[in-house]
Amino acid sequence: MVYLDPYIERCPDTLFLAEADGRLVGYLTGCPDGALLPGEDDRMTQAIIRHKVMLRPRSVPFFARSLFDVVRAKVRSVEVASGEGVDQRWPAHLHINLVPEARGTGAANELMTAWQSWLTHVGSPGCHLQTLVENSRATRFFEKCGFVPHGSTPLVPGVRFRGKPVHQQTMVWSPSQQG
Repeated sequence: MVYLDPYIERCPDTLFLAEADGRLVGYLTGCPDGALLPGEDDRMTQAIIRHKVMLRPRSVPFFARSLFDVVRAKVRSVEVASGEGVDQRWPAHLHINLVPEARGTGAANELMTAWQSWLTHVGSPGCHLQTLVENSRATRFFEKCGFVPHGSTPLVPGVRFRGKPVHQQTMVWSPSQQG
């Protein structure tokens, strides 16, 4: 709920749900202006405190790895992902999630179409999102939805995919790109 709660609290009209056979299989929630939400760092800090994540034995290796990654990155002058900067060309922001068995069914396309139609209807200049470079399935999906990579790809401390560090990819979309 780290990601979902602030959207529901501050932008409740932008929650789109996907159902299959009467069962919730995914959601897309967004905000027309990311500046309306607490920053990524604030959301994570609050979740860590609220859920006492630091006190859980299984969390210790992750936080140790994160600290190691940050120190190593600083020594090597490697950019580290931290928070979100809202660029007014793409002020809207989204978070999408589906249960694994709903992937590839068209549910994500329907959610994204509803979101992009809503943004176009309200006159938003554009939307940004963040995913992982190493999540090629997600980046391909977002590209098919009209998003394009934007900016650098900083290291995400502590997170691993197949035992290797991962990198954040910001992607952007504008209604004017469609057509």
